Amino acid sequence: MDKLTRRTMMAASAAALAGMWPRPSSAAGRGNSLHKLAQAKGMRFGSTIGAGGPQSGSFRNADYVALLKHDCGILVAENEMKWQALRPTPDRFAFEKFDQMIAFAKANRMAMRGHTLLWHRPQWMPAWLENHNFGGQPASEAERILTTHIRTVTNRYRDKILSYDVVNETVLEDASLAQTALSRAMGGTEALVDMAFRTTRAQLPDAQLVYNDYMSWEPGNEKHREGVLRLLEGFRKRNVPVDALGLQSHIRIDRLEAGRAPRQAREWRDFLDAVVAMGYDLLITEFDVNDQVLPAAITTRDADVAAYTRDYLDITLSYRQLKDFLLWGMSDAHSWLQSFQPLRADGLAKRPSPYDVAGRPKPLRDAIASALRSAPAR
Repeated sequence: MDKLTRRTMMAASAAALAGMWPRPSSAAGRGNSLHKLAQAKGMRFGSTIGAGGPQSGSFRNADYVALLKHDCGILVAENEMKWQALRPTPDRFAFEKFDQMIAFAKANRMAMRGHTLLWHRPQWMPAWLENHNFGGQPASEAERILTTHIRTVTNRYRDKILSYDVVNETVLEDASLAQTALSRAMGGTEALVDMAFRTTRAQLPDAQLVYNDYMSWEPGNEKHREGVLRLLEGFRKRNVPVDALGLQSHIRIDRLEAGRAPRQAREWRDFLDAVVAMGYDLLITEFDVNDQVLPAAITTRDADVAAYTRDYLDITLSYRQLKDFLLWGMSDAHSWLQSFQPLRADGLAKRPSPYDVAGRPKPLRDAIASALRSAPAR
């Protein structure tokens, strides 16, 4: 499966897909607030949010907002803070949608994370930047573009965002580092990402600065995890101000072995041990579960997803360095995974979120709640 294609699902497609399904239920019965359960352990719980129309996973969707208000104390923008959204042209910033999200979070007494100041993959850079003429002094021009972006964004949201995914996904699955027009002009990827963190720290001395990536516990992630550890080790050697590793946690069941979803529990714990031994904190930044190959029967499928999730969370939440846990969507109706290839072979919708398409809580939500209750206090 090509993980690099997973971001092709944008908010507009989610909204269109959601329109095919029933209106979410406004009924009660959701159980204790997940954020309150997290707070009891010294953590925060939250979710992504969009700025689309009233049928999307947006603050304009009253039913989706009801889920957010019940379960969340912290939010993150799905797409609205990425370069593609904020930088339509080289000389213009488009802050309108994200400003509205900040206002929503403030009105509802929720914190907001920043995602992301640099998504370091060429396909996720604005076309104008990948085709930019860096002139006779390319390193200086690259520095100007990067620092202008970071300073403009962090100045605008100073005291409103205290945790940023400064750099997102620069480690490739073969453990090498991604290259973009910006990093080539700068003279290398390490020079670019180091400058991103140093510029952000100069702007925000007290903010949490995060490197965010999607390495996970499924077999096949070994090289990716190795590359992330190498990057984190390099940050420490070069005194780069990075505070935490963001574990995206798009965990997936895309194959079965003897009817069981394979996972590398010991290797995952070894990886997390190595990260915290270097002095990094942890966050779960984008949690969902791809149930791509599980049986069609909903009862069986939901039970398998819940069990798989509980095993993952029992390991990951056991680290007291992990204090934030964010979903990448509250309900199946608005999940980007509904359009992520490959789709289920039986043509059924995926069930990756704690709530179903009608806004009803699922066993996955129970598994998350149970894992939070069992987690050690921070």
